[in-house]
Amino acid sequence: MSENGVLSTVFEAQRPRLRAVAYRMLGSRSEADDAVQETWLRLSRSSDTTVENLGAWLTTVISHICLDMLRSRKVRGDDMEHAQEPREPSLTTSLANPQEDELVLADSVSAALLVVLQKLSPAERVAFVLHDMFDLSFEEIAPILERTPEATRQLASRARRRVRGEDSLTETQQDDRQRQREIVGAFLAASRGGDLQGLLAVLDPDIVFRADAAAVRMGGPAELKGATAVAGIFKGRAQAAQPALINDAVGVLVAPAGKRLLFLRLTFGNGKITAIDAVADPTQLADVKIAALND
Repeated sequence: MSENGVLSTVFEAQRPRLRAVAYRMLGSRSEADDAVQETWLRLSRSSDTTVENLGAWLTTVISHICLDMLRSRKVRGDDMEHAQEPREPSLTTSLANPQEDELVLADSVSAALLVVLQKLSPAERVAFVLHDMFDLSFEEIAPILERTPEATRQLASRARRRVRGEDSLTETQQDDRQRQREIVGAFLAASRGGDLQGLLAVLDPDIVFRADAAAVRMGGPAELKGATAVAGIFKGRAQAAQPALINDAVGVLVAPAGKRLLFLRLTFGNGKITAIDAVADPTQLADVKIAALND
């Protein structure tokens, strides 16, 4: 086999990881593919093809490429809310299954996180993605950003706070938010697992579910009252739902392929969810402030 053929074989083995790195940084499947292709071109043109750790070399190269693309995007003022349009869903299918897309199915990163990553600076995004998602050390990331390891650590820390929406919370507010995150995590886990008793455990007996007109047009009920009725519409669903901060309050976002479809505004009381409002109105979806939470 020719040297180029060997490189091609090695590169193809690395392609899924490189694509994942680029997708998390760029939030765009087409741009991720462009970054991967440019990485291959640089490898094929490189005179040093005997590097000891080719995987690390390729990660460094694609990170540089993505950083340049992010900086160029920032200069142009591009709005990355242009993710590929998903098919029109019903409320039931939106809560049940993500769009059957290769990257969505393969990617463990929530759509909500991809949305909020767009708000980070290019350097913050690279530091956060490489360290928090791919376990690279700050010593490895620092040369990519042309920063010291300590400065890189601070970038990642600042990005992490922004992603979690915790820049200015008091200790009491952080405690309250953590309890609400745990409730939402239990709610989504029970919903996905079809665990009726688990749902009833986190829903107030007198809970009220309401849906706006746009959500009703997706096929959902306009209003339901009582834990049993509300649990019934979520049992076995929520596969595409992710915990998120909705205007700085803990809630749920449904956004297959990074496209916002609806969000659930939650009200809490006495350690349970007392109200759920499903909002799919396009104006509210466009205006709502979203920050990701991991369940």
